[in-house]
This record gives sequence, structure tokens and C-alpha cells, in this order.
Amino acid sequence: TWGKTKPNDPSDQHFGWVYRNPGDAPLPNPLGHGANECDDTLIPDPSSGVKSIRELYELSGDYQGPFTTPVLFDKKLNRIVNNESTEILRMLNVDFNDHAKNAVLNLYPEDKEAELTKLNETSIYPKINNGVYRSGFARSQSAYETAVNEVFETLEEMEHRLSNQRYLSGDEFTWLDLRLFMTLVRFDPVYTTYFKTNLKRIADYPNLLGYVRDIYSMEPVKRAINMKHIKTHYFTSHPHLNTFGIIPISNGPDLALPSGREKLCTTATKNT
Repeated sequence: TWGKTKPNDPSDQHFGWVYRNPGDAPLPNPLGHGANECDDTLIPDPSSGVKSIRELYELSGDYQGPFTTPVLFDKKLNRIVNNESTEILRMLNVDFNDHAKNAVLNLYPEDKEAELTKLNETSIYPKINNGVYRSGFARSQSAYETAVNEVFETLEEMEHRLSNQRYLSGDEFTWLDLRLFMTLVRFDPVYTTYFKTNLKRIADYPNLLGYVRDIYSMEPVKRAINMKHIKTHYFTSHPHLNTFGIIPISNGPDLALPSGREKLCTTATKNT
């Protein structure tokens, strides 16, 4: 969650990502409300020893910010290599293959590059990934309604698209499926409440729900999802949206249930 990044400087009122160790004292929200557990799944920074993302930027020579995540950090040179998520994802796909356990995995198939890029630029990113944020942080009714309507129009399009194919571009899981999944998995437990995207839930879309369950069943993806941490971050980091840091109890639909979507694969794929 967010905390004061310079706790010993009363004149510095910046709040952002702060790091804690398992067993540390519970952390309140920026207004001092709540007591959020520092549980055993917290992972302290093992190399730089910084206590906040801001300190990591400052270690890299950036004292202005914004101090955002994600970050790809070179611990030998003590500098940030990149802090843009789409660029980091592409770099991780190929640039570290000499160190990868599964170097043959390629989330950027060349024959689908143009299709996926267009789909991302016209629909997935502006209307879903960023659309939920445009809805949640809107400062006028008209801006909110524009954003939220685009979210649900595009979800309807994806529901139809995924009615006859397993993934966004067919039988092959790609980078764009991962990006869409990360928004959809947060949708019911967070965005419907927090960002007011409440026309429908993902649970109300049979194909989208199956799609989320299908991707969640991949063990590396499942390991990366900690719903307790996800909810704690959103519901406690922006006090103007949730003053007292109350965290809703629902975790959304049961993602561990079978999706049944393997039946959508083509015969050729099933036989490989």
C-alpha cells in the first residue's frame, strides 16, 4: 500500500509505494486509518535495501518522479532501465533468455504482431486497461459516463470474440492475453466497487469468466496473483476515494473452477 516516503521529514508530504517485511507493524492508509497486515507473502527488496519505490528512483538519480511501478532495475549499475509496462514485458520476452528457465516461450509471435498491436492500441489498452482508471478517477459525470460506457462496450466485444476461440488471437496465449487478464482478474473484487464500473461483472460474461479461469490455471500466473494484496493496495492507497480504508470482503468469482475452454482449440492444436 502507499505510505509516507520520507517519514522523518514533516515538510515532505509525498505518499507512494513503501516496502515492508513480514511481521512488521500493520500499516495504516495515508490518513492513518486501518491496520493492514504485513503478512508472510511480502518480499523485501533483496538487493538495494530501499524502503520505498521513491528511494529506488533516487538511487538511480531521479529526484523528481513520478515514482511509478513497474520498474526494471539494474542492481549492478544502480539505475532504472525502464519503467513502462509494455516495454518491460517485451524486454522480458527475449532479452533475458540466457537466464530463463523457459527460454523457448515466446509471447510475441511474429505472425500475429500486427493484429495484436492494433487490438491493443484501439481497444484493450485505451478502453479496458486504462478505461477502468479513466472511470475511477473521472472528475465529471460526463467523463465518467464516457469512460465506463467504453469499458462495457469493449467487454461485450471481447465476450463475443472469445466465444469461438480460446485466446484473443486464436489458440496461442500471447502478451495481450496477459495484459487483458490482469485487468479482468481485478474487475469484480475491485473495479466494480472502487472505480464504479458496475453495469455488469465479469461473472456475468460466461466467456470472459472462463477466459480468466483458463489463464489463472497457468501455475506461473496463479503464483503472481495475491488477491489480498491487490485489494489492500487499491482500497487503502487513495483516501479521497475511500477515506477510512475499508476493504470489501468479496474476492470475486472462484477462479479455481475448471474453465472448459480447451475445447475451443483447433484440432491441429489439440494434437500437438
